[in-house]
Amino acid sequence: MQRTLIILGLILLAAGLLWPVIGKLGLGRLPGDIYVERSNYSFYFPLMTSLLLSVMLSVIIWLANR
Repeated sequence: MQRTLIILGLILLAAGLLWPVIGKLGLGRLPGDIYVERSNYSFYFPLMTSLLLSVMLSVIIWLANR
């Protein structure tokens, strides 16, 4: 359990450090991401990005446990 949490933390750290590169690839601005902007309010929910990352991680985990 401890090893899993450490690995998960390292993955999150790497994703945070690589976010500028990931942003240039288009993740975070996919069709299906919800973005609402008003005069003094903005709301962003990356729905399609979250679904895509979830599928990718599920496939990676499935392949690793195979």
